[in-house]
Amino acid sequence: MKWLKKSYVAIVMAFLYAPILVLIVFSFNQSKSRGAWTGFTFGWYEKLFHNQMIIQSLMNTLLVAVISSVVATVLGTLAAIGIRNMKKMSRTLVMNVTYLPIINPEIVTGVSLMLLFVFVKSAGIRLDFGFTTVILAHITFNVPYVILNVMPKLRQLDKNAYEAALDLGATPRQALHRVILPEIMPGIVTGGIMAFTMSVDDFVVSYFTAGTTSQPLSVVIYSMTRHRMTPKINAISTILFLIVLALLIVINVRQSRDEKRREAARREAAS
Repeated sequence: MKWLKKSYVAIVMAFLYAPILVLIVFSFNQSKSRGAWTGFTFGWYEKLFHNQMIIQSLMNTLLVAVISSVVATVLGTLAAIGIRNMKKMSRTLVMNVTYLPIINPEIVTGVSLMLLFVFVKSAGIRLDFGFTTVILAHITFNVPYVILNVMPKLRQLDKNAYEAALDLGATPRQALHRVILPEIMPGIVTGGIMAFTMSVDDFVVSYFTAGTTSQPLSVVIYSMTRHRMTPKINAISTILFLIVLALLIVINVRQSRDEKRREAARREAAS
């Protein structure tokens, strides 16, 4: 029975990751062929980093990801603290609304934001599609991920810690910075990393909000595939996959460490 379970897991893993493995292998293929292996080379990576359009789009992607994840982390953390202090009915309602951008299809979010930006522009506010609209769009769908990572840490926080800090002479701002934030920092960091990962990985929302001047890498790759597939696309896709994989590993390691610390704290409290 065990061999059957292992075989099932192996088949599922192969089904999920075999296409990515093929993509990575053929990014080192000497030939442009997508089906015949002719030799190993780093040439496509070298040509990739001499392609000014791809380098510029990569810089746009990273800059958008950094700015949007930082802003979303600040807004999401403050929102989570505010939601935690609401009454139960209001908190439940707001959390249900918070889930909507996550479970909502990306194409609906992308089209909705595009129409919103068009409406804002028609109202007389100067807002051209480009770098600003992409950042605003990414902040919009990143904030819920930060909230959902910070909320569990707030639930674990001692409810009396904030009041105790105030009783000991701390101002509300000092209590927030010295008591609340250090305790929920693991959730903040995890939420920030997840926001960065989602921003780098996004295509649909970026496609509808980027315009033609500040296109992120995912949109540029899509445009390239519409004309002709080259191993350079395999190379840049491999780089993106490795970046996202590294960030996910960091998130999992942090969560594992946090779980171990909680277990250690429970054992000390029990003893």
